[in-house]
Amino acid sequence: MIECGELRKGIKIEIDGDPYVIVQFSFVKPGKGQALYKCKLKNMINGTQFDRTYRSGEKFIKASLEEREMEYLYFDGDAYSFMDTQNYEQEFLTAGQVSEVIPLLKENTKCLVLMYDGRAIGVTLPNFVELLITRCDPWVKGDTATNNYKPATVETGYEIQVPPFVNEGETIRIDTRTGEYSERVKK
Repeated sequence: MIECGELRKGIKIEIDGDPYVIVQFSFVKPGKGQALYKCKLKNMINGTQFDRTYRSGEKFIKASLEEREMEYLYFDGDAYSFMDTQNYEQEFLTAGQVSEVIPLLKENTKCLVLMYDGRAIGVTLPNFVELLITRCDPWVKGDTATNNYKPATVETGYEIQVPPFVNEGETIRIDTRTGEYSERVKK
């Protein structure tokens, strides 16, 4: 059980049999009465969000979630297929369930798939992914040092800002937490 005082952004709780994650959280202590905990909750299965206010003393059930290492295989037009690396079983996720990671999701990438009651509900990419640059404008001599980034497109279609020395056909490492360029991969 989780008490109101333990609520924070990112905590996962169960409400009416569904897992929710707290995406925004604020604590309010009015002059009189009990403290209030204002939360914005997101349903981890269907993505719906709503605001709810709780009073101190309320308790919640901690969502029983499990993470499994899986490999992304393919997109078949309706669902994204992930294979469990231990037992080779496949799980299918909808575009809505993986919408946050689609721009950086490449075939054969090992991910952590979030499971709830034996079904897949979300994906977490590794902290860094390596992607090939498919389109990148050449650096123009005379560009100033203060604006030393240029647009590039990687093999998944994701657009990113890269330093001027990075060229088309090179592989770069991208931080999936921020979506930003990290470094050029030397082969």
